[in-house]
Amino acid sequence: LAYSPGVAAACEEIVADPANAFRYTSRGNLVAVVTNGTAVLGLGDIGPLASKPVMEGKGCLFKKFAGIDVFDLELNEKNLDKLVDVITALEPTFGGINLEDIKAPDCFYVERELRKRMKIPVFHDD
Repeated sequence: LAYSPGVAAACEEIVADPANAFRYTSRGNLVAVVTNGTAVLGLGDIGPLASKPVMEGKGCLFKKFAGIDVFDLELNEKNLDKLVDVITALEPTFGGINLEDIKAPDCFYVERELRKRMKIPVFHDD
């Protein structure tokens, strides 16, 4: 839908049934690739900014091999509960969360807490 006076109809459909967000928006094909940069490749804790090329590369793989759109998010947060809060707040935007290059065992804690709180898929491959 283009932004026009008619776009309000899509909003009303989503209010009536939140599952309609997958029908009327790009949410269903949009995954967040999220890191705090604490375990990037074999480089260790290089931080979120230096991890950006890796996250962008992961996004390219999603697009090339699965046709899935990605928004990479490099978060400057090492407090795990705050990290979980930030990621949870993003749920209305994304159809799934891919945790990437968060050190172990932190990645397991973050994944577990997000799965408790979110209604979208949350996964990691580390």
